[in-house]
Amino acid sequence: MKKKVHLVLGSGGARGIAHIAVIEELEKEGYEIIEVIGCSMGAVVGGIYAAGHLSEYKKWLISLSRKGVFDLLDFTFTKQGFVKGEKLFAKHLEVTGKENIEEFRIPFTAVATDMKNHEEVHFKSGDLYKALRASVSIPGFFVPVVEDNRVLVDGGVLNPLPINLVNKKEDAIIVAVNLNGKSLAVFDKKPEPDRIDEMQKWFENLLPDSIMGRREKKPELEPRQESFSLLELMDSSFSFTQDRLTNLMIEVYKPDKLIEIPRNSSGMFDFDQAKKILEIGKKAYQKGMNSTGEES
Repeated sequence: MKKKVHLVLGSGGARGIAHIAVIEELEKEGYEIIEVIGCSMGAVVGGIYAAGHLSEYKKWLISLSRKGVFDLLDFTFTKQGFVKGEKLFAKHLEVTGKENIEEFRIPFTAVATDMKNHEEVHFKSGDLYKALRASVSIPGFFVPVVEDNRVLVDGGVLNPLPINLVNKKEDAIIVAVNLNGKSLAVFDKKPEPDRIDEMQKWFENLLPDSIMGRREKKPELEPRQESFSLLELMDSSFSFTQDRLTNLMIEVYKPDKLIEIPRNSSGMFDFDQAKKILEIGKKAYQKGMNSTGEES
């Protein structure tokens, strides 16, 4: 009899590609995934897996170049966000086709946040891509999804690692994948000089220097102090909140196995680094699944 798993996939941008490696390793080792619950990029990978299209999605991700990633972002400039997201999810739809969550063989839940009504939203049925588009809408970056008297943004605002939503079976274990694990020194190296952050450049060119500029060092009297650009502040503040919420979720709803992807292993938008992130995911899987402690 196969070992059964409730799989919880957290938010964390491009590091979510590691979720694919975790799923592949679980299946390789004979586990049967009987439920998937995902937030943000965890919802994207989990939903596409539950729909039966993970191999096509993985192939597409591996093919992406840095320019290809940038070309998928339909930039806009509104008071609600900088990226519409329509172009990106049209490509997702092209890769896998139209899917309805209630028709999946594996039960699936995508988590989003309703800013208007101050509550979590759990997508367990309906159009997969509407659910995913809502779940990944990082506040201030993606334009939110507005429908049915709701303003939907990234599920990570309230629940970046939704372990509490698992409907646990007695003969199954809970495996949670945290994409915001402790940073490791091995990943602390200077970026390659030819890897220009196109999004940062776009923001800097769009807004006045007084609002958006490159980091500027303070005078020599304060050599260690730095100013942050708007994009850096948005990313950092959202990440800090996610860290605190994730730690609380792990502490209160202890999973049987916790797989942690180091926060500094890749950037939020490094989708062109799929092969590297997949390898990181495999190593993290082995470490997490082989950690001490009894499976319940």
